[in-house]
Amino acid sequence: QVQLVESGGGLAQPGGSLRLSCAASGFTFSNYAMSWARQAPGKGLEWVSAIASDGSDTYYADSVEGRFTISRDNAKNTVYLQMNSLKPDDTAFYYCRKSHYPTILRGTNGYEYDYWGQGTQVTVSS
Repeated sequence: QVQLVESGGGLAQPGGSLRLSCAASGFTFSNYAMSWARQAPGKGLEWVSAIASDGSDTYYADSVEGRFTISRDNAKNTVYLQMNSLKPDDTAFYYCRKSHYPTILRGTNGYEYDYWGQGTQVTVSS
């Protein structure tokens, strides 16, 4: 069965960095786009970043553009989110998601993401 297991969350200081990893299994990882989403306490889900199946296309929310970098290693069935220049507003639960498609769909409500990981907490605080 499909499994997505996130790791790498934790506590970081403002201006610091963290790298999230999502190890995937149970499907042909290289065939599907992947994404990261987050949810802060009392707020709705925010689509943070996405990457196409072959890595040729990426998407970033305005709130993280220039600070976060998404990447994937199809040989290791893993997608990463490198988070730099972290801000307290980045504090949230971060989820890895698998798309039903190889390409990034823009302007949707996220219906294309058919599997989610259990999430990892990121806290940015001094």
